[in-house]
Amino acid sequence: MEFREFIHTVQSGAGLDADAAERAARATLTTLAERLSPGEARDLLEELPAEMKPWVYTESAAERFDMDEFLRRVAERARVDVETAERHARAVFFALGRAVRADEIDDIAAELPQDFEPLIAEARHRFFTVMPGEEFLSRVAERTDLDIDGARRATEAVLTALAQRIAGGEVDDLIPRLPLSLHDPLRRGRAVTGGTARRMSLDRFLQIIAEREGTDRFTASEHARAVFATLREAVGDEEYFDVTVQLPTEYSVLLPVP
Repeated sequence: MEFREFIHTVQSGAGLDADAAERAARATLTTLAERLSPGEARDLLEELPAEMKPWVYTESAAERFDMDEFLRRVAERARVDVETAERHARAVFFALGRAVRADEIDDIAAELPQDFEPLIAEARHRFFTVMPGEEFLSRVAERTDLDIDGARRATEAVLTALAQRIAGGEVDDLIPRLPLSLHDPLRRGRAVTGGTARRMSLDRFLQIIAEREGTDRFTASEHARAVFATLREAVGDEEYFDVTVQLPTEYSVLLPVP
């Protein structure tokens, strides 16, 4: 793929003009190179147009950071907000999937943590959608009669409690299925337990939610029902089952009827 064709692909995917598309491509690929080993970065640059090779060249060891930090760096370099950086990065990875061999994408994926899956899916041209954060919160708000700020507090409280109750590996699976704005509460909950599922009664689960929201347990249970119902819509039945199968039977009062 020639340089202008790559940039045009980014333009089409992200709805940008040529200058903004080039800025997005440079920011994304430069940041990707920081996350890859020097050997893998060299393999990648060999398949890219000459104009893009300096963006990927590195002799530094791979830095260990997650997708949230990746997008923060892309946003800083491209001078956009993080949500916009995510959209731009998706378009760049889609173009990358057209520019390099499939086994090269596999090699890149092997060096990235699991939460990069939405970007890798773009490079592999596979269907992978994430419900926008605004839509998730709007659905919780509709189910609870809360405003958006209230829905955000409720959602964050429930997800933080949930991440303490389920295994860290399942939290890792859940994170890329949810919008960027909801990653932090999941990471906070996982940090509390160190990634080990914590046994807790339904009453204790609701207490954690109520304390984080500053409300009572009855209200916390209503909010938990709304968040679980929205979670199922956001991540699909298979991932939702993987999450909820780890919960005791008494939690069934919080879960939507199949």
